[in-house]
Amino acid sequence: MSISATARRDFQRALGEVNVLTDRAQLRSYECDGLTGYRVVPGLVLLPHTADQVAEAVRVCAAHGIPFVARGAGTGLSGGALPVADGVVISLQRLRRVLEVDPVDRRAVLEPGVTNLEITRAAAPHGLYYAPDPSSQQVCTIGGNVAENSGGAHCLKYGFTTNHVLALEVVLADGSLVTLGGDSGEQAGPDLRGVFLGSEGTVGITTKITVRLLRTPESVRTLLADFPSVRAAGEVVSDIVAAGIVPAAVEMMDTLAIEAAEEAVHAGYTVGVPAALVVELDGPAQECEGQFEQVRAICEKHGCTRLHIAADNEERAAIWRGRKAAFAAVGRISPDYFVQDGVVPRTRLAEALGRIAEMGEQAGLRVANVFHAGDGNLHPLVL
Repeated sequence: MSISATARRDFQRALGEVNVLTDRAQLRSYECDGLTGYRVVPGLVLLPHTADQVAEAVRVCAAHGIPFVARGAGTGLSGGALPVADGVVISLQRLRRVLEVDPVDRRAVLEPGVTNLEITRAAAPHGLYYAPDPSSQQVCTIGGNVAENSGGAHCLKYGFTTNHVLALEVVLADGSLVTLGGDSGEQAGPDLRGVFLGSEGTVGITTKITVRLLRTPESVRTLLADFPSVRAAGEVVSDIVAAGIVPAAVEMMDTLAIEAAEEAVHAGYTVGVPAALVVELDGPAQECEGQFEQVRAICEKHGCTRLHIAADNEERAAIWRGRKAAFAAVGRISPDYFVQDGVVPRTRLAEALGRIAEMGEQAGLRVANVFHAGDGNLHPLVL
């Protein structure tokens, strides 16, 4: 079934002809998200500027029985923005206003096309920030974060998108506009806000998001530690948590991931080392300092071969630039790779990574590992 001429005219009346893409070369720009192994060229791409236009576009889809898929920045790796053949893509990239930053109630109201990093930039003058920080935070949008319930490096301490979204304005499949949640995030009745978060666009399209902002921590301490083996680094993670310390983040990278990231951004990582940990603590200065010394001692106990402590925000940013560049940087050492995503108990990290290495050898494939070690969230990249 192709999209009828009548439906096209209805979309053009609703959005304006210039905001309805029909040229095949333009449509191919929307054929996949970051999961490029699956591609479908949509029948049309719609570029609404307002929530009302999104609702009107959905109403036209409903009237003509046309399937639709919402799309943000297209950085997702799960196929969440994969189009339907002879359907339409409703792109939310032009709904990108920061509508409000409320420093008293510590919240921000945003359109879905606002990037993750732009939220923190808007909140920073008020001493506030937005906690979830996916590796693609410079380009991924809050609408996409809501659809995927994104986390990021700091999810160990601060949780995922669902822990920071108070309310959502949503267009349902019939084109009606509703609000889920409220100012407090705690509403009477079923948690429809929670149902929507992470539903990958199957429930509706979000057009406005109210997020919770946090106070910028009094102190932040970040270290980069090298280890003689992946097992030693994994034992450090277990011991840190066993000591009652909840870091803001604990990230691990292995030899291949470090090699790729360092070649890409020159962040100061040690090339050739078997494993490296990025550990970050934040909070009240006195508490942070005490816990930081405990973490340093745990690293030394497990044979840390180099321990670099970020001296300032610039060095801290460089360490995180290396970690967050790793996924894309692996493209420098392999033209193709599969990103995997799984979770194992922290106490079995070394076992899981050892088995991954064995399977890689058996299959004749290299595997780069870069992952959220603090909560056992593995990302083996099969090259």
